[in-house]
Amino acid sequence: MLEIVTYPNKILKQVSKPVERFDSELHKLLDEMYETMVSHQGVGLAAIQVAVPRRVLIIDIGDEEGNQKEDKSTLIEVINPEFLEWDGSIKDTEGCLSVPDYFDEVERYANVKVKFFDRFGKEHIMDADGLLSVAFQHETDHLDGHLFVERLDYIKRKKFEKEWKKKLKQKK
Repeated sequence: MLEIVTYPNKILKQVSKPVERFDSELHKLLDEMYETMVSHQGVGLAAIQVAVPRRVLIIDIGDEEGNQKEDKSTLIEVINPEFLEWDGSIKDTEGCLSVPDYFDEVERYANVKVKFFDRFGKEHIMDADGLLSVAFQHETDHLDGHLFVERLDYIKRKKFEKEWKKKLKQKK
């Protein structure tokens, strides 16, 4: 299992580099990311969150009831994502494995069309809406060096930073 990097670690600000080789090293990373995400009860994880600055992310929002499948049939492995289209607006409560125990409402595009590659280098184009759209945007933000808390309005962001600093002091 991999260690999840948490805010305010500067690694999370890095812009991830594209994947050029679809090899066993990439497959191992994807498998370890999946085990890490599931063990932390997440629905998505970007490679930068485990200190690997590559344009790799995974999403598993589960089936209609939100249940992730042991056979990984609901898992989406995304390499080098690129948004082709986006429209609409959706507000939803988001959390993040790199910002544990903090949740807040964020506005995102309601619908996106994403081009990406799977672990074998095969290209896919997927239309996503609702929670899947939000997950694609949230995880891709990580690859671009951003966290969901940066999308909060000024007052909410300042409140978050104050509470987070207090929480970090209490841990010491």
